[in-house]
Amino acid sequence: MQYGAELRRFGHADLPAIRQTLLDVHADAYADEMDDEFNQRFPWFIDHWGSNPGYACVIAYDDAEPVGFAYGAPAAPGREWWSEHLTEPPADDSTFSVSELMVRPRWRKTGTAERLHAALIADRPEALAVLLVDPDHPKVQALYETWGYALVGQRQPFPDSPNYAVMLRHLTQPVP
Repeated sequence: MQYGAELRRFGHADLPAIRQTLLDVHADAYADEMDDEFNQRFPWFIDHWGSNPGYACVIAYDDAEPVGFAYGAPAAPGREWWSEHLTEPPADDSTFSVSELMVRPRWRKTGTAERLHAALIADRPEALAVLLVDPDHPKVQALYETWGYALVGQRQPFPDSPNYAVMLRHLTQPVP
């Protein structure tokens, strides 16, 4: 089922205005997992990513109600999540890190996640997009593969985080 939520774009300067919206969507999307200390640090992640001048965010709305979002920022050169997994770096290694993509439960399986992701990476100047996915969610990983991502390795960015699957996509090539 395709759902026609309105997508709105935001940047670094907009973070103070959208921060609470991101927190509210996260609280709903992870309502059953909020006792996890890693999930409780989500406000820090918002501030960390939002402090990047290249921060980009897309929020989907059903009328005035936020139903999901995606955000990320350009990776710092030499700190790309994929770099330790490729023996031969791409000629253009500029990378956009997709940090978060979440949809509130009521709007899942409506195509909203795909629309948010596509809007987030549309017209990015970087050559690559990278994201991390919890390998305990193989359906999510398979979905990202249909969006043109390939598994390149594993990474545990924090001692209390999952050992994520690192997935990489070339932005200059069309999705098959």
